[in-house]
Amino acid sequence: MIAISNLSKWYGQFQVLADCTTNVAKGDVMVICGPSGSGKSTLIKTVNGLEPFQQGNITVAGISVGDPRTDLPKLRARIGMVFQNFELFPHLSVRQNLNLGQVQVLGRSEEEATARGLLYLDRVGLLSQQDKFPNQLSGGQQQRVAIARALSMDPIAMLFDEPTSALDPEMINEVLDVMVGLAQEGMTMMVVTHEMGFARKVANRVVFMDQGRILEDCAKEEFFGAPRSERAREFLARIIH
Repeated sequence: MIAISNLSKWYGQFQVLADCTTNVAKGDVMVICGPSGSGKSTLIKTVNGLEPFQQGNITVAGISVGDPRTDLPKLRARIGMVFQNFELFPHLSVRQNLNLGQVQVLGRSEEEATARGLLYLDRVGLLSQQDKFPNQLSGGQQQRVAIARALSMDPIAMLFDEPTSALDPEMINEVLDVMVGLAQEGMTMMVVTHEMGFARKVANRVVFMDQGRILEDCAKEEFFGAPRSERAREFLARIIH
């Protein structure tokens, strides 16, 4: 589904990604973890072209992300993206937020978009909030709306960039519960997160990054059981403690 090969990226003279290679099969749930500044969020944003890269290749369902001929808006419509800060339009109601991309990008009618959007709003438990505006919702509710918005575009895969990092502790589980449900339904997912409980429960693959490099790329049982790199062992000891 997603193939990343020898990927490198620089910000000026600073190399933020260094020769990263990994693959995500259909139905995989890959958790990407590592210390702050390790390149996790940059890696996931290159998958749908939100971050350009200078070397290497990325393909999504056989489409090359880095090819200048690729229609990136069309590709992004097929890959759901959930950010840490929700990125909802504050001047639009929940229902309007769900409809906008469907109408503008997919060409659906308002009626079709509304039906699709409300289906997923119900899926995340927020059907009764459809007429509210984002500032009338809690952080956890806003993030669940953002997930429903991404799902309403019928994505082939979902990318999550630290989806719970901006939430109060009591709101984290309501978002993670939705993500667990998606994983159990077979959604292909790449998730940047520090939530190791989620990784243990749901992921089948774990990628550990440090200083722009992938140091571990293995089954979750191997990662939590006996990571090969000393850096990963130190990270796990700190974060699980």
